[in-house]
Amino acid sequence: MDRYTIGFVAAGSLMSMVFLVVVNYLTSPDFMWFLYPVFALLVWSISWIFLMQRKHKLHSVLCSLLIIVFLIVINYLHSPDHPWFLYAIFPIVWWPVSTLFGKKAKTLPFACIASLCTIVYYSILNIYISPPYPWAIYPAYAVLCWPLALYYVQNRNYFGLSISASFLTILFFITVNLVSSPGTIWAIYPIFLILWWPLSMYYYHFKKAQLHASTKEKY
Repeated sequence: MDRYTIGFVAAGSLMSMVFLVVVNYLTSPDFMWFLYPVFALLVWSISWIFLMQRKHKLHSVLCSLLIIVFLIVINYLHSPDHPWFLYAIFPIVWWPVSTLFGKKAKTLPFACIASLCTIVYYSILNIYISPPYPWAIYPAYAVLCWPLALYYVQNRNYFGLSISASFLTILFFITVNLVSSPGTIWAIYPIFLILWWPLSMYYYHFKKAQLHASTKEKY
């Protein structure tokens, strides 16, 4: 991409931002609504310029920083009593981290470390910011599925995946049932449905082995 195109994109975005700030100040100075379109223009211009130049790592770092700053500003302006931006920062940070690691981000060790960090981070937030309800079990379940699926898929053991994932999901529903509504045993209903996954996989492998054996006997 030539410098004239970059200059056109940068100048157009800057002019639009200035226009939005002026309109905001003249029409409704009590509410800074210009932050939202200005943020969108910044992300668009940065993404367009760096992606066209194939600078994916720099693009991920700059956009992540911009998103984090935007969330902090919105949090401070509208709800300074509760630091909700902390919930969103962690997954945003993993965007440039995954990009910087490149192909290593697809490996099992990376998935295990990322899952462990996620569980620890949100557990700490759960304990210190919103302790009444253990909501950290939800992101913990979600991220544990990542290395679990990656391990079995890499080994082409789909039957093992069905058993392990079903066990993890059943444990998750039992835990949610106990912490949310211990007086009502509702976890049995999704558990019954989940059990059909490994059962169907077992039936498929059993029939496949039978078919293979009968074919061998014929020849």
